[in-house]
Amino acid sequence: MDSAARRSRVPLALALATVLATAAALLTALAPRAHAAVLTPVASFGADPGDLSLYTYVPDGLPANAPLVVLLHGCAQDADAYHRHSGWARAADTGGFALAYAEQKTANNANRCFNWFEPGDVTRDSGEARSIRSMVEHTVSAHGLDADRVYASGLSAGGAMVNEVLSAYPDLFAGGAVVAGIPAGCATSMIDAFTCMNPGRTWSPQQWGDRVRAKNPGWTGPWPRVAVWHGTSDTTVAPANGTGSVRQWTNVHGIADTPTATESLPGSTTASYYGGSDDASARVAHYSVPGLGHGTPVDPASDCGTAGAYFLASVCSTGYTARFWGLGDGPGPDPTDPPTEEPTDTPTEDPDPGDCVRATNYDHVRAGRAVQRLGLAYAVGSDDPLGLWNVFVTTSLTETSPGYWENTPGAC
Repeated sequence: MDSAARRSRVPLALALATVLATAAALLTALAPRAHAAVLTPVASFGADPGDLSLYTYVPDGLPANAPLVVLLHGCAQDADAYHRHSGWARAADTGGFALAYAEQKTANNANRCFNWFEPGDVTRDSGEARSIRSMVEHTVSAHGLDADRVYASGLSAGGAMVNEVLSAYPDLFAGGAVVAGIPAGCATSMIDAFTCMNPGRTWSPQQWGDRVRAKNPGWTGPWPRVAVWHGTSDTTVAPANGTGSVRQWTNVHGIADTPTATESLPGSTTASYYGGSDDASARVAHYSVPGLGHGTPVDPASDCGTAGAYFLASVCSTGYTARFWGLGDGPGPDPTDPPTEEPTDTPTEDPDPGDCVRATNYDHVRAGRAVQRLGLAYAVGSDDPLGLWNVFVTTSLTETSPGYWENTPGAC
C-alpha cells in the first residue's frame, strides 16, 4: 500500500473510533441501572403444608446477621398492599433489617384470612404454622440473617396468627406484635372464631396463659416479647381481645397484668408497659389508640405508611413496634440524613481509658468512639449496637481498653 493510501485511511480510522466510542457511551446510558430493593416473590422455600406464598424485601447493602421481621396481612389483603401501606419497608431501610411477607390464598380461605381458628393450621409443625416456620428458616439462610432476632407482626387474622406462631415456636421468634388480633387458643372452629372476634372471651390470665403453654408443654422459656395494638372503637375485633392478649402474655412471662409504667404517644395513644419501666425493658406492651377502628395505625405525616383500607392515620405503630423490639428508636427524622443540629453535650476533653462518656450517637461517631453503618451507630471495638445515628439518641460508652468502647447504659 502506498503512503497516500495509508494517509487516507487515518481519518477513516479516527472517525470509526469516534463512532464506536459514541455508541458505547449511548449503550451505557441506556443500560439498565441497579435498582433499589423491591418486594420479591420466592417460588420455593421448603416445606409448605399450609400452601402459602412468600415475598421478601431485603434492603440493599444489608449487613450480615441482620434481623428479620415476618409480616402477616389481614383478611382481604395481600403482601403487596401490606408492603405499600404499613410503613415496614421504610422501617427496614432505615433500621437495617429484612422483611418476609406470608400471603394467604383464596383456595385456603375465601376471604384471604389466615386460618388462626383451625387446629390443623396452628399446631407446631402443621399446616400454615409450619409454612411460616419454613419461610423464616429459608429467609435467614438465604440472606445470612440473625436467627436469634426474628420477629413477627400482623393485623387482624394476621395478628391472631402471630399469637399462634409465637406460641407454637417460642424458640423461633424473639418477639411479636399483635395489631387488632385475637389471643392464642381462643377458637378451634369458625363458629368459635366469630365469638372470639366480638364480643370476645373473658378468660382469666391463667386460662389465657395455659392456651400458650399447651402448644409446647415442655418449654420453659425464654418467651417472645409481645406488643399489643388495639383501637378502642374497633367493632370488628373487640378491644377485649387486646386485653386478653396482654393477660395471656403477662401470665406466660410470669409478671403482673397491671402496668409498671405508662407513656403518652401521638394520636392520644397510651402505651402501658408490663414487667419493665419502659419499652426497652418491658416484656409486654399494650398500645391503646382512642377512637381507632379496625386497622393498622399509620402516620403518613411522619412518612410512616400511607392511609388506605384497614390502614388508619393516627400513630406510627410500625415505628414504635420496631423500637419495642430494639430495631430502631421509633418515629423521627430519617437517620440516613446527616444531623442538622449542633450537638450540645460533646465532651471538652478526651476521656481517659475507663471513663464513661454519655453523648449523642452523632457525637460518638464524630469523636471516633462509634461508627455509622446504614444509618445506625455501632461502638468502636465491641461493635455494640447503639441505635439510630442522629442527634436525638443519647447513649453511654465506656472505653474498657484503649480504642475499645462498650455500650454501658446507665453507667454515666
